Amino acid sequence: MTSPHGDVIICPNRFYADNYAVLRRAAEDAFGSIPFLLFSEYIEQRGKIKECVVVLGKNSGKEIQAGRSLSIDWILARIEGGQLAEYIGLEIQSIDITGNYRDAWHGYKNLPITKKNSEELPSSNHGLNWANVHKRLIPQLIRKGIICSRSNLVKKGLYFILPEVVFKKFEDVVGADIPHAAKAASDTLTVFTYQLGAAEQAGWHRQLLPARTLRFTLNDFSTRFISGPDLPSGEALDAAVQRVLGSE
Repeated sequence: MTSPHGDVIICPNRFYADNYAVLRRAAEDAFGSIPFLLFSEYIEQRGKIKECVVVLGKNSGKEIQAGRSLSIDWILARIEGGQLAEYIGLEIQSIDITGNYRDAWHGYKNLPITKKNSEELPSSNHGLNWANVHKRLIPQLIRKGIICSRSNLVKKGLYFILPEVVFKKFEDVVGADIPHAAKAASDTLTVFTYQLGAAEQAGWHRQLLPARTLRFTLNDFSTRFISGPDLPSGEALDAAVQRVLGSE
């Protein structure tokens, strides 16, 4: 979808193209070049392979839930000698929308093939919910990262994958100058951002291209969320109150 901030992916399933290439890249960053298996493949080969990464999440085993209401999109588990050696948590985020485009989608789907360019379609009236970046997404990311950092088996922290244009909105909140961590550790957040390639002919997907790799400690990231790069001073708040009281 095109927005004032650039083209942005709104369906997270778009990140699972090319046989989960995005997840494979994260697994290699964390664990090196070892076999990458979906859960069904692991069940078939269990006992026959010395070391591998097993994916747990949507359509591969099941999504892992920590506590009553907090789930992690993906767990990439390194198995060695038939035992769980370590794992990383991984979150995928596109962008939330306001409203929905369900009626417009079904209207277009049910048009005769000769009328696919018809303008007689219901308006979707949906938009991009950028406010959720600081209201919901960043707090959830910090909470999940803290949970991972407290695990005895998470040695490379939490990984986060999202569109480059969406992470730029994160940087509006936390700043673009957070110190980078030298390597992955239990208390780090590793960010992979992606952007769409050039437009393709009808019926073809645009390529998903790596944009940036960033790595922070959770402490630095969460501290910047609390303080913010442009947090107003107490004096600015005082002045705002005075202006309202003095306006008549």
